[in-house]
Amino acid sequence: MSDVTIVRSRLERALAAGVLSFPLTAFDDSGAIDSEAFRVHLRHQLDAEPGALFACCGTGEFFSLAEDEYATLVAVAVEEAGGQVPVIAGVGYGWPQATRFAAAAVEAGADAGLLMPPYLVETSQAGIVAHVREVTSRTSLPLIVYQRAQVTLSVSAVRELAEIESILGVKDGHGDLDQVLRLRLAAPGDWLFFNGVATAEMQAQAYASIGVPAYSSAVHAFAPEIARRFFQALHCGDDDAMEELLRRFYLPLVELRDRGTGYAVSLIKAAARMRGAPVGPVRAPLTDPTPEHLRQLEQVLAAGLEVVGAT
Repeated sequence: MSDVTIVRSRLERALAAGVLSFPLTAFDDSGAIDSEAFRVHLRHQLDAEPGALFACCGTGEFFSLAEDEYATLVAVAVEEAGGQVPVIAGVGYGWPQATRFAAAAVEAGADAGLLMPPYLVETSQAGIVAHVREVTSRTSLPLIVYQRAQVTLSVSAVRELAEIESILGVKDGHGDLDQVLRLRLAAPGDWLFFNGVATAEMQAQAYASIGVPAYSSAVHAFAPEIARRFFQALHCGDDDAMEELLRRFYLPLVELRDRGTGYAVSLIKAAARMRGAPVGPVRAPLTDPTPEHLRQLEQVLAAGLEVVGAT
């Protein structure tokens, strides 16, 4: 059995076992990474028994990290996970830099990488495939391809990518269910697919209906009790529990999220601070929520915790 097959099998079990945690990157008041605070945050995440940790990805402000900071943070995540759950590290930008991030992830002991879209540029399907090939030819790290923003995979591109042994599957950030279904049907049967839209729980039932029940959860970064309860309800078919959480917590959260640019990250980090997580502020170019939005966030969070009987 190849290393890629082992990682794929482990991730497949992880996707079914628990919420996919996307931990926040902790910064101190000066804006430097705070490794010890990051450890505290990771331990709180792991105590909630997630299926996997996705370190230094979008929610973890990958786009604001220097390569040496990234290497430190991924190593801390691997150490804290201690083999309990797989650790997937974000990699991205153009292929030369993505390759360097991948090398750091391998050195740190990450199980796989989440290959984010190349920076800024729009390109053809042939260009996307070439980009992925450039990265995979230079690293042993198994990769999940993240389609979002300017990257939308075609069926033909997926069939070409299927020739690359180290590609594990696709994370979708667009929310076009017809397109995702086409990709899933065209891909090898052992590829992994999961829902990666912002506040993915809002569309979790719809994705599950096309054979993609796995999803990322930013909510797990600040309210693992809520995220875990929704995950359990989805997997046992408790429609009433999902409906209550969607109405009383998730819908108000996404309505608030949509009121500020960058709130898909900064609102999550603010909520984590409200609950005592020492994660610090966001880094520029992100900005913290306004005082009025923070007051509204407190109300949304209180309602969600009330639903699950937590404080």
